[in-house]
Amino acid sequence: MKRLDVLDGMRGYFLVFMMLNHLIFTGGYMLVKINHNQLTFVEDAQGFVFMSGLLVGMVYGRKMLKSGYNAARDKIWARAFELYKYAMGIILIVLAARMILPQSEQIWHNWLGDTNLNDPMRLASIATFLFQPTFMDILPQYIIYMMFAPVLIWLCVTGRWLQVAIGAVLVWMAGQLGLHRLITYPLSDWMSAVDKEGIRSSFNLLGWQIVFFSGVIVGSMTASGTIEWGKIFAPEKTLIPKFAIAVLAFFAPLRIMTAYGMLPDVVLQKFGTMEVRADFGPVYLLNFIALSSLIAWLLIAASKHESAFVRKAASVLNSLFSLSFLRLIGRHSLQVYVWHVLIVFAVRYMDGMIGPFSELTKTAIAVFCVSLLALPAIYRERDVFFPQAEEPDAAVASAARVKSINGA
Repeated sequence: MKRLDVLDGMRGYFLVFMMLNHLIFTGGYMLVKINHNQLTFVEDAQGFVFMSGLLVGMVYGRKMLKSGYNAARDKIWARAFELYKYAMGIILIVLAARMILPQSEQIWHNWLGDTNLNDPMRLASIATFLFQPTFMDILPQYIIYMMFAPVLIWLCVTGRWLQVAIGAVLVWMAGQLGLHRLITYPLSDWMSAVDKEGIRSSFNLLGWQIVFFSGVIVGSMTASGTIEWGKIFAPEKTLIPKFAIAVLAFFAPLRIMTAYGMLPDVVLQKFGTMEVRADFGPVYLLNFIALSSLIAWLLIAASKHESAFVRKAASVLNSLFSLSFLRLIGRHSLQVYVWHVLIVFAVRYMDGMIGPFSELTKTAIAVFCVSLLALPAIYRERDVFFPQAEEPDAAVASAARVKSINGA
């Protein structure tokens, strides 16, 4: 199935801002403030996870319809195993570097804890995703979701998407109520007695699964032709974008006040329970639904809207997601994500050894790091970027030699 360039561009966009957000400098840096998450409770990780689920549903949903459940399931699980090797490879590379580079143990301690290659218990915890070092926590959840994806995609392409959606909402609710703690807390206590630190993870799998599997549902329904996007997102149907704008406008002041500590404690105590990023709490869910719906309407319908301003907004958004650099890195998003983790660790080490840097230097480093994201993508498309002269077919060459001899 031909990839949609705009989807690749969106994934590339999320990767760029993931890089900017993950670079850590002493004293912080200003460039990271130029970000949509300063005005909404929507972040790049959410978009990246959703887009990954969307493409999984589209690609493997089409595969199931064409080749059957078993063929698609085997492809999905093979992909999950490939990603597992990537996840473990990052760990091994960073831990090997930690053994070699001076002072790296202190510089990376907050991200790796006491992890080292001589601790089999910690390595086992990492291998089973119970201990996830900083910035190495998206791939594990993605792999786990991929293991469940085949049966859910099958349900969607066979018309049972509503059951999948209801199940995702119920599991999300279980995550908000902390029901997973019935298992994770005793397990963490047991691990703490042996491993000192216990379970370490930035994402509540029960909460964040709704992001991935909502993408799977939409992608699967697109593959099976269940959804007619032109009818749902039509230029004259403006209820969805109006509602989305209202929700985003309501939360924008709250986002600014929480970011700068302006929200009174009496309100923050209650608001904070609804705005837990690790659980993908209700505040994040509402903002994500609103922003994703608005972007979908702008990309699909707004170009034919009667308002020139709306058409211009749609044109700007389409142009942004059509940038060749974003589409390039988006086509190889998972490899680029792995590469970005290594860059982030390298920059943190450099900052710890020879920093702190000036604001101008930090900005230059950040821009350079963004440009480095293209390297894995260029390597994977090296035949396109660096075409080599093709050797003539053996039969043609042989015929040419025969002709030459006969002519002589």
